[in-house]
Amino acid sequence: MIEILTDFPDNIVAAAAHGVVTKHDYQDTLVPRVELTLKRYPKIRCYYDLGAQFSKMEPGAMWEDFKIGVEHLSRWERVAVVTDVEWIRQAVNVFRFLMPGEVRVFATSEAASAREWITAVPV
Repeated sequence: MIEILTDFPDNIVAAAAHGVVTKHDYQDTLVPRVELTLKRYPKIRCYYDLGAQFSKMEPGAMWEDFKIGVEHLSRWERVAVVTDVEWIRQAVNVFRFLMPGEVRVFATSEAASAREWITAVPV
């Protein structure tokens, strides 16, 4: 399941993953939020928490994650991924070069720092 987090500025799509994340979670929850935010802002940010309550991501969800990132490639200003799951950390680092914006991976113990970074005004 994907939960949209609401205590972030409007230009940030913030979500937390709980349990098993499916393709339908992306299609029904995350994609509509991304599209709504893209209608309001030329550049957006993403905070994605895959912490202790996250257990796995189905292959269809991985594909949806990749698609949404690529479809709006030039519009991502910053992306913060919070996770201790090693394969996710590695996947983000492998595909980081595709993103024109800044991408950072934070350990779950650094969630507060991730929130500060994603909401910070660029210098």
